[in-house]
Amino acid sequence: MIGVFDSGHGGLTVLRALTHRLPRFDYVYLGDHAHAPYGARDVEAIYELTRDNVERLFSIGCRLVLLACNTASAVALRRLQQTWLPKFAPEHRVLGVVVPAIEAITEVPWHVTAPGDKAGAPPRTVTIFATRRTVESGSFPYEIGLRAPAIRVVQQACPGLVDAIETDRPDAEIARMVAGFVAQACAAPGGAAPDSAILGCTHYPLVARHFAAALPSGVEILDQPSIVAASLESYLKRHPEFDRPSAQSRPPRFFTTGDPARISPLATRFYGEAVAFEDVGR
Repeated sequence: MIGVFDSGHGGLTVLRALTHRLPRFDYVYLGDHAHAPYGARDVEAIYELTRDNVERLFSIGCRLVLLACNTASAVALRRLQQTWLPKFAPEHRVLGVVVPAIEAITEVPWHVTAPGDKAGAPPRTVTIFATRRTVESGSFPYEIGLRAPAIRVVQQACPGLVDAIETDRPDAEIARMVAGFVAQACAAPGGAAPDSAILGCTHYPLVARHFAAALPSGVEILDQPSIVAASLESYLKRHPEFDRPSAQSRPPRFFTTGDPARISPLATRFYGEAVAFEDVGR
């Protein structure tokens, strides 16, 4: 089984892309709705919550877990991979969603940490819309700068947007919030309309239409869930020990640390088909 973890509903966008591209696997989804959103929490709390939920997925039977949460990926993933995993679960793997996004933006493989042929490419601007903690981590501008220094990165924190999506605020209210964040990004020092934008939180594709409406015409919005699905497919080809398809395709199972009766109807709308969450405890 492949585990997919997010602080709430956002990872459903990634799970949907995974089941379309890699339907031969069994998936378990875990949303930490009891503690969502993560974007405003301190670094240590994000790490501890992420580690605890990864352990839950391991205990269910997942050997490979994908952090379908940009905040958890940016803040907790490296520490999990370098210090916790080798000691407590060396036969398991934890991946994130930030690395595939950076590879897509720079068109440079992750293992390359110096400018290559792309170093002389024409300058362009990429705007990252993300949570406050993802922005503060500096992961996107740092890693992009290593691989493609000609790319100018503008980061725009979107406080409150995850909560608005999770609580199903009125569409018009969310549209106003998104328009405000886009206006701030375009008015940043030296700012201008970006060439590309990435919705650096897996909740944001749920309201991608509002970003498309607010951004200037012609701005490319990179589809992070599709990018992540393609990246996982490539990873599995390189690591056949984890490429073990199910003998019989089964629908994903959904777990939450919150209230399943409250979570399931809203998640069903976001996922696009019936979703029944089970209580995994807190």
